[in-house]
Amino acid sequence: MWQQINQTVELGWDFHLPVILFVSLIALAVPVWAAIGAGAIVMLVMSGDMPLSAVGETLFSGIDSFALTAVPLFILTGDVLVRTGLSRKFLDVAEALTSFAKGGFGSATVLVCGMFAAISGSDAAGAAAVGRMTISRLVESGYPRPYACALVAAGACTGILIPPSIAYIIIGLVLGISASTLFLAALIPGLAILTSILITNIIVNRIYNYEGGGMLSFAEWFTNLGRSLKSGWYAFIVPGIIFYGIFSGRLTPTEAGATAVVVTIIMGFILRTLKFADFPAMLLSSAKVNGVILPIIAFSAPLAEALAIMGVPQGFVNSVTSLTDEPWVLILLMIAILIAAGCVMETTPNIVILAPILKPLADNIGMNEIQFCIMMVTALGVGFITPPLGLNLFVVAGITGESILRIAWRAIPFVLVMLIVVLLIAYIPAISTTLLPDIYK
Repeated sequence: MWQQINQTVELGWDFHLPVILFVSLIALAVPVWAAIGAGAIVMLVMSGDMPLSAVGETLFSGIDSFALTAVPLFILTGDVLVRTGLSRKFLDVAEALTSFAKGGFGSATVLVCGMFAAISGSDAAGAAAVGRMTISRLVESGYPRPYACALVAAGACTGILIPPSIAYIIIGLVLGISASTLFLAALIPGLAILTSILITNIIVNRIYNYEGGGMLSFAEWFTNLGRSLKSGWYAFIVPGIIFYGIFSGRLTPTEAGATAVVVTIIMGFILRTLKFADFPAMLLSSAKVNGVILPIIAFSAPLAEALAIMGVPQGFVNSVTSLTDEPWVLILLMIAILIAAGCVMETTPNIVILAPILKPLADNIGMNEIQFCIMMVTALGVGFITPPLGLNLFVVAGITGESILRIAWRAIPFVLVMLIVVLLIAYIPAISTTLLPDIYK
């Protein structure tokens, strides 16, 4: 296939050398944004497709977007949520909601991951926050520590799959699609992933009898749930504002993020769980996460332009379709590429590099562009719990000191069910388009 791409677009060392440089820098643990920037600049210099004087302008235009402002806002909202203790209210309600069944706390852990995802849009933040609250209690409940870590890591994958998601903001920016539209389309697929992880944990728990304890009567369950909601109902104001504002069309994702930050801070002061002295640490923590994402987006802009000028995306389409014209085979190929990429690199660089290359192939086989975006982000989400990179694996391993390989081994059932959902999204358009207006279907 590589030879066919070469023949189609006549690629030379102006393409191969930057690619070799990029891979080498990644292997040497150079930051991804620096590797992308070095590769893009070398490609532009060697090809002469764009004057270097225009690179600075391209870097700025790549991040000069109002929609992109939502990214630091959602990250900050998640950080404030943890520091104010509101995240523990989510856990209390989730635990009360699932207390009627055996294995309830494992199910509560998955649910609270989904609740946190509906606010922060970040999987790593969710894995860290939920992991600190639940892993020790999961172990006390009877779960083996590696499995408890795997459960949190898998549940936290919903951070980029359940809206509002930073990944959907980025792919919308790269491909010129409304983030609000992608949020609406991602609702059912995101809940499908959450449900699949929840059911898998219930089945595993039934097989190995990890979590003991009897079932509550309906009256006991209802009383317990009512008590939890009474003491923590206000925590749901934040996700309520985000979901209502975005899906009603009254707020853009950026405005919803800003509103959520302000409301969460006000609630922290009212509850006296937040002080002005906490602000420097909160802002620094959020800035560090944001400082990883934005340079990648900025430096990917000149790279994307260079690849487009050299005809790489269209060359890739021509070469792949010359091997087979069966849409179902091409979809499997795209999924395989995305999962392989997700295993070795984070979501943001994968989106900015692969989305412009794979999108023409999806268009060629008649795949809905919204469906393609949902499939891509969901497939990349599997990479968060697969070695060698598996960001969520590293996060929970860092919290607990558990071996990454032992966690990854216990995460295999979750990887398999997530792959099933990815295939369903890829082959059944209605899963990602049912909630959309007819114009997008």
